[in-house]
Amino acid sequence: MKNTSPLLTRYVQDAASLLNNGNTLLKTLALPTRVLKKTISFHAKNGEQRVKAYRIQHNDILGPYKGGIRFHPGVSEDELTTLAFLMTIKCAVVGIPFGGAKGGVAIDPKLLSKEELEELSRAYVRAFHQYLGPDKDVPAPDVNTNEQIMGWMLSEYEELTGHPAPAAFTGKPVAIGGSKGRDRATGAGGAMVVEALVKKRGKNPRDLKVAVQGFGNVGYHVAQELHVRGFRIVALSDSKGGIAINNNRDSLDIEEVSRCKQEKGYLAGCYCVGGVCDLRYGRKISNEELLELDVDILIPAALEDVIHEKNADRVKAPVIVELANNPITSEADEILNSKKKVVVPDVLANAGGVTVSYFEWLQNRQGSSWEEKEVMEKLEKKMQEAFEEVWNISREKTTSLRTAGYFAALKKLNNPHLLKDQQKNLLYP
Repeated sequence: MKNTSPLLTRYVQDAASLLNNGNTLLKTLALPTRVLKKTISFHAKNGEQRVKAYRIQHNDILGPYKGGIRFHPGVSEDELTTLAFLMTIKCAVVGIPFGGAKGGVAIDPKLLSKEELEELSRAYVRAFHQYLGPDKDVPAPDVNTNEQIMGWMLSEYEELTGHPAPAAFTGKPVAIGGSKGRDRATGAGGAMVVEALVKKRGKNPRDLKVAVQGFGNVGYHVAQELHVRGFRIVALSDSKGGIAINNNRDSLDIEEVSRCKQEKGYLAGCYCVGGVCDLRYGRKISNEELLELDVDILIPAALEDVIHEKNADRVKAPVIVELANNPITSEADEILNSKKKVVVPDVLANAGGVTVSYFEWLQNRQGSSWEEKEVMEKLEKKMQEAFEEVWNISREKTTSLRTAGYFAALKKLNNPHLLKDQQKNLLYP
């Protein structure tokens, strides 16, 4: 099939070529089902403010649309369309009954007061509420949005529809139906995938050095989860730079590093090992240097396109796990593949967040509330099953984990009744 859509990358087409009826499915996935865009207005301290708002609903073959809402000045229709497509793929990879969507507002929320942010959040729901709902489209937090914003959005949605609907939004505060464990879900899910891969490769976590680029919510939690599981975290970074410890037999103490960063406001100087932070333990490095460290596992967990054609050849880690969305450009991916690097793709590695969003939706539909231990146990089962499927496909088809991930997703999208049959008894077990 000729690629007439930027969504149909080489990886998607390669995966489709391994699938019966793949070209027909690609035609369905080439364009989003619905593109919603409006200019919305809200009351600001300087008067009424008007901004562009979007909701891209890519595909609902497997179930209601699902995807975050971001507030960022760089939000665009093209960006959101790509991310909505990736959500379709991601939900299919982990086998949850959702389609893909993404929303956003082109604004810098850091310039808004709390009251203005609430006004904006409610205005967004007023603009698109008729297209949202537990069985239609279920938004969640994304860049610069959080559980408080989801709470405001749910409140506005329920006022507009006139009835309670906790399952209409996920990522809410626990007090109004949010799931326990949601804050650590993406990082924890990534750690579960790393551990599954390491077992397949017959390695001992205590022998493996890990570098994590990004120390926000995802980076912190994947580092902490891996540290607890016995991996040695030897380098971390945030937007202002990174740290690496001198003795590769040690591991950074993630809790102490986090406390140190909160006190200082940045990572530099937080060489915390065994509960002690001492400058003699390590050295300051740049984000670029972290990517090129001689480690066993590299985890980009912050920005997109950080590994590109100009630095891919200098990446020494034999395993790269994409906790960020699109951290490796297509040109860099080809270089890494030629060097026999193992790349765990974002559509698998960072799917823990949407999986626990699904658990939240399910709890809301059932009128139940699970303890965090149960949430994590269910997440581990889902992530291990998804990894096992992708791993087996990559071996059977002799292809990369990225192409195998897309194949796993396309196979379910091509036979949606298989997944729906598995899920049909979950709502009211």
